[in-house]
Amino acid sequence: MSNDPADVLTDVDVTPYDALLLVSFGGPEGPDDVVPFLENVTRGRGIPRERLEEVGKHYHLFGGRSPINDQNRDFLTALRADLAEAGIDLPVYWGNRNWDPYLKDTLARMAADGVTRAACFVTSAYSSWSSCRQYRENLWDAVEGLEGAPRLDKLRHYFNHPGFVEPNVDAVLAALADLPDDVRDGAHLAFVTHSIPLSMNDASGPPEQGGGAYVRQHLDVADVITRRVAEETGRTHPHELVFCSRSGAPHIPWLEPDVNDHLEKLHGDGVPAVVMVPVGFVSDHMEVIYDLDTEAMETAAELGLPARRAATAGTDARFVAAVRDLLVERATVERGGEVARAAVGSTGPMWDRCPRTCCSNPRAERPALCGSDPVPADAAATVPGQAVVVA
Repeated sequence: MSNDPADVLTDVDVTPYDALLLVSFGGPEGPDDVVPFLENVTRGRGIPRERLEEVGKHYHLFGGRSPINDQNRDFLTALRADLAEAGIDLPVYWGNRNWDPYLKDTLARMAADGVTRAACFVTSAYSSWSSCRQYRENLWDAVEGLEGAPRLDKLRHYFNHPGFVEPNVDAVLAALADLPDDVRDGAHLAFVTHSIPLSMNDASGPPEQGGGAYVRQHLDVADVITRRVAEETGRTHPHELVFCSRSGAPHIPWLEPDVNDHLEKLHGDGVPAVVMVPVGFVSDHMEVIYDLDTEAMETAAELGLPARRAATAGTDARFVAAVRDLLVERATVERGGEVARAAVGSTGPMWDRCPRTCCSNPRAERPALCGSDPVPADAAATVPGQAVVVA
């Protein structure tokens, strides 16, 4: 294991892969897309259309367009340039869970292009059903029954990869520097991520590790960033993990505190300022530009609490290079080679294949690619060529 941010792999052999697939959430591209997109997101949950239209108002504040697709286009451009500069000649595809380009369409195009094996980079860094296993289920759905589908391997979680962590460190430093001089030293850091049901957090990670991986991973990276900021500034800022974007039935408990409630508590405790750090997001998703830049900033303004929002990793060159590092690392492993895996913090580098019963589906058991869960033989027969464990 390597903890040095500069220690990335220099070997550029990506055999056995002949493509890289960017896997993301998707978002509406215009006002007419908003409700159909939300219907995709919530399919099977019985949420009435009126509620979807209410949530859709968040998108209409920004012209009915989510920023995520444009951010993925920018990331693809940066990633292709990074690979080319490193001497890696590899096509990069893009498929979404909930909007065009859909994963199923992208996989069909990859099959038609003759791709035989692809590494998958998911724009979600942490362990949980919604942030990991659900994507693995989506990959199963995308290749099921697809003739000539390429074999898919998901690249490991990267929340603690230095290429993701260091841009967040610099973003916190910049946000602190932007605070007024008289409140900067006393500022707290509020690390923000998407709330999920308590039961989903409890089921995140391998059961033998006690669950709770989603929160534990966030706390680990928050500790690392706080320590790195202290190294640069000579001051340790108090920090907390808080949440945004709670949804679902009110009687179902979700992770708390909400970021707005947290801001009110900080103000009540006499904290002079706060930097919100959206460490749960790789770019400025709707949850960032609405929940933080709009709602939370309004809360802070009403309280008279000086607040800044740190930038996300986005297309930072170090984050883009981290994808290449993860690709080369996995390719080396698949060829039977030894590799030093870059990671910071106490958790250590994550697994290549998700363990059995990791991040279980809260609604019903479903087959998923890129893991160690056994699947029935008849189901395995529908995804020929994939690395699955047959029950």
